[in-house]
Amino acid sequence: MIPRTVAEITTPALVVDFDAMERNVRKMAEFFAESDCKLRPHFKAHKTPEIARRQLDAGSCTGLTCATVREAEIAAEFCDDILIANQVIGSDKCGRVAAIAGRGIDIKVAVDSPEGVRMISEAARQAGAEVGVLVDVNVGMPRCGVQPGEPAAALARQVSDTAGLTLRGAMGYEGHAVGIPDREKREPATLNAMESLILSVEAIREAGLPCEIVSAGGTGTFDITGRIHGITEIQAGSYVLMDTAYSKLDIPFEQAFWVLGTVLSRPSPGLCVADTGLKSNTEDHGNPGVQGIEGASVLFLSDEHASITVPPQATIEVGDRIRLTPSHIDPTINLHDVMYALKGDDVVEVWPISARGHGVPQP
Repeated sequence: MIPRTVAEITTPALVVDFDAMERNVRKMAEFFAESDCKLRPHFKAHKTPEIARRQLDAGSCTGLTCATVREAEIAAEFCDDILIANQVIGSDKCGRVAAIAGRGIDIKVAVDSPEGVRMISEAARQAGAEVGVLVDVNVGMPRCGVQPGEPAAALARQVSDTAGLTLRGAMGYEGHAVGIPDREKREPATLNAMESLILSVEAIREAGLPCEIVSAGGTGTFDITGRIHGITEIQAGSYVLMDTAYSKLDIPFEQAFWVLGTVLSRPSPGLCVADTGLKSNTEDHGNPGVQGIEGASVLFLSDEHASITVPPQATIEVGDRIRLTPSHIDPTINLHDVMYALKGDDVVEVWPISARGHGVPQP
């Protein structure tokens, strides 16, 4: 039975403030409405089609960003312009990307190696499809990406010369800068990173190759990277729901979702325990916050329990509901199957988190 109110929701569960989420969507769309740079919302943040549809309907979007092939397969059911901002390696995954392209979807993948070019090309040719490619440039975050400048141009030449592939542009993620709390430090770090990307774009174009898409950015840098000449789209995702990590930044978005729990125990005046442990929250960006109880904080998470210190005078009792504010939106949502969209205490919609996980191969 679908719950009608918060009190009827079985915990632990994800709850979304519908109106706050809508305001976040509108604010971001309005920022890019009058700009040459547009938004490509990152589906990985929430993995929920009902939210992605609202982001696209708000306007100012070029399409969606995905992190996995599974996300792209789900997104392709309602969006015809998709970027997998990640390396797709392995015959199965590459074949699935080629299958999406074969349906007429404008799908693009990031590459940073000759091996990656070869694998996606083989799959595209076998499927009789054409897959778009963005050269992934390392702009300072120690993760993926070819080195800036001539190495990026050399990889772009290989892509351009390879059957089954179409060179569409370049991308770079300034992930080492997006979460810097102090804007006076975040802004120069971002600009420095984007210099490497723009340098690479210039090298690609000087080689006589096309570079129509220049993709970068995130929630923490949307209004910095999004105003740099030459950047064509921003891959922000977390802004739509937010978390405690991004709430430390000077960005104009509201906290719009929580993990709803039930208090299981009040073993002492200074402690309560809820059913919102590691199987419903992640702690890679720190423990979640506690909403609505001044002075309360999560002491630690175990598999099924959140141990929460509270002021001794707090009136919370066994059976009461409690909301934890996730520290990292993406992996927390990946632990759940649905979200409950609320207006006040009323459940107005239940949204499947359709793109969670990595998908199961068909027998």
